[in-house]
Amino acid sequence: MDKSTPDLGEQSEVEVYGARVHNLKNIDVSFPRNQLVVITGLSGSGKSSLAFDTIYAEGQRRYMETFSAYSRQFLGGMERPDVDKISGLSPVIAIEQKTTSKNPRSTVGTITEIYDFMRLLFARAGEAYSHVSGKKMERMSEGQMLQSVLQQFDGKAIAVLAPVVKGRKGHYRELFEQIRKQGYLKVRVDGKIVDLTPKMQLDRYKIHDIEMVIDRLYVSQNDSKRLNTSIQSALKTSKGIIKIADEEHNEFFFSKFLMDPESGISYDEPQPNTFSFNSPYGACERCDGLGTIFEIDESSIIPDPKLSIMKGGLAPLGEYRETWMFQMLKALAKKKEFSLSDPIEKLPREVLEMVLNGSDEMITVPVAYNKWNVQNYQVTFDGIIKMLEEQADKGVDDTSKDLENFRVLRTCPLCHGARLKKESLNFRISDKNIYELSSMSIIQLGKWFEDIESKLNERQNIIGKEILKEIRSRIGFLLDVGLNYLTLNRTAKTLSGGEAQRIRLATQIGSQLVNVLYILDEPSIGLHQRDNARLISALKNLRDIGNSVLVVEHDKDMILEADHVIDMGPAAGVRGGEVVAQGTPAEVRNAKTLTNAYLNGEKSIAIPAQRRKGNGQELVLKNATGNNLKNVTVRFPLGMLICVTGVSGSGKSSLIGETLYPILNHHFFQGKENTNAL
Repeated sequence: MDKSTPDLGEQSEVEVYGARVHNLKNIDVSFPRNQLVVITGLSGSGKSSLAFDTIYAEGQRRYMETFSAYSRQFLGGMERPDVDKISGLSPVIAIEQKTTSKNPRSTVGTITEIYDFMRLLFARAGEAYSHVSGKKMERMSEGQMLQSVLQQFDGKAIAVLAPVVKGRKGHYRELFEQIRKQGYLKVRVDGKIVDLTPKMQLDRYKIHDIEMVIDRLYVSQNDSKRLNTSIQSALKTSKGIIKIADEEHNEFFFSKFLMDPESGISYDEPQPNTFSFNSPYGACERCDGLGTIFEIDESSIIPDPKLSIMKGGLAPLGEYRETWMFQMLKALAKKKEFSLSDPIEKLPREVLEMVLNGSDEMITVPVAYNKWNVQNYQVTFDGIIKMLEEQADKGVDDTSKDLENFRVLRTCPLCHGARLKKESLNFRISDKNIYELSSMSIIQLGKWFEDIESKLNERQNIIGKEILKEIRSRIGFLLDVGLNYLTLNRTAKTLSGGEAQRIRLATQIGSQLVNVLYILDEPSIGLHQRDNARLISALKNLRDIGNSVLVVEHDKDMILEADHVIDMGPAAGVRGGEVVAQGTPAEVRNAKTLTNAYLNGEKSIAIPAQRRKGNGQELVLKNATGNNLKNVTVRFPLGMLICVTGVSGSGKSSLIGETLYPILNHHFFQGKENTNAL
């Protein structure tokens, strides 16, 4: 091969000269650009060394060199791989066999950007509903408010009110004086209209509602000008919200913003971050958008209820010693007439509740500084659980046990795992909120979005046209790579390496980049044969839009569907690192290599003639319901090699990794993982 560097625009191949990384034996290899190329060979033969440690590493190094010297001092340098020259190399993106992210805030929806488009759709086309009354929220212009009041209260006496204080304590003397200076004579305090008087004030320790009385009048079409002026004044004073009270003590709210006319609650104007669990504007206040919280577990505080408090029945405290906590427990026992020497299981439940969760009752704790000086302290006992929570919040641990031993991960009781504020969850499109859509499988979500236009009004269709197009295309890419069973709210850290790789593949297809060299590491791992054809089709799609695709792979179907194959060998380790065959799949199948021996059926993995009978015992898992498991009961014979198989998403990992393993871990090693099985 001519080692002169040709013009990249004219070069049709990627050429590697003198690659010596790891076990590569100074090899020269070339492969065509803009085609699907598979590097195969037995494990350890040098496939990843060529693809990732040589080609990808050089691509990354060249990219780093495009930065300024100032930028590179922060990023650090990259060592040049042990290779003489690589030509014809375009920008490189590696999609490796590893979980995309360990971040608990990263989900399938955020990685693929589908959730980002859904946030935009709900912010612009979603309909708001009250989380109090369930009714649709309304916003009105001044003209609409005027017409509504004229129709609804025609011939009635009304008061036009401007809310200024809602549900707050205080005496509000300064506020009343300010209202008086503006020329108003009356206010409504806690539902009662009163005259404004000098130095007027309220009980500062009570909660109050205060509204300015802007006007009182009889509603008629002939007096609409006065009513309009009053409404404008009220809106200006209360920043867009007014209240109308009639003579029958009925009250109605009107607002320029989203408001429930029945309860008077209002929502801020929705923005995309309103529906983001990674933003303080949308995240649940209790769990900060994680969907789960750590709580103190009562069973871990009292591991052995047969022990007494004195003998270490409360694990965080240990056995009795002269500490302030034990002094308070002694005082509590004296007041409630129970003994710290009794087994915990014999204590009344109400006493145990006080010990764990505390009490508002005052107890007298004597502290002896010496035999002549004994001081009595009046205190309340907060309980063991609050003590542990405070230590966890402050990062303090002065007990003999690690705080993590007493905490378990549970679903957030406020958002019930939805991660969002209740206001965000009450915006709907076609009667579905964003969490309900995120909880659907990809295939269900695709069907929901298929004909959504027929369920939307004209305004929503105009707004959502381009957004829906982007969402559908990205859902289609996920279906193409066989991930129809995932949900958008599935966290990235729970994905297998193969699933994470295929999600990144679908994301790259959706980005529509061209003239890029993609390098993938065994994307068929974890994928059922049923879905292999869809994966190969997705890779071909990536190639057809103008990219080169280089795949490290063992799968027979992938090898046979490739445009070009590079077979590494002849063996592994020091006996590998050479190109033993390359060309089209038909050309490579004629070569005398170990890979072809299996492709052509000359070699195979023999099925054993005799199988183990096991030791006669079995492990039974009853009523497993984790994720998609439907009350499954399984028997595992012991002393045997057991295979759990099924199509992708059928529940294999849920059964073994998320149900059986945590149970065994808890039984043998006191692990704390929660499971969904009896």
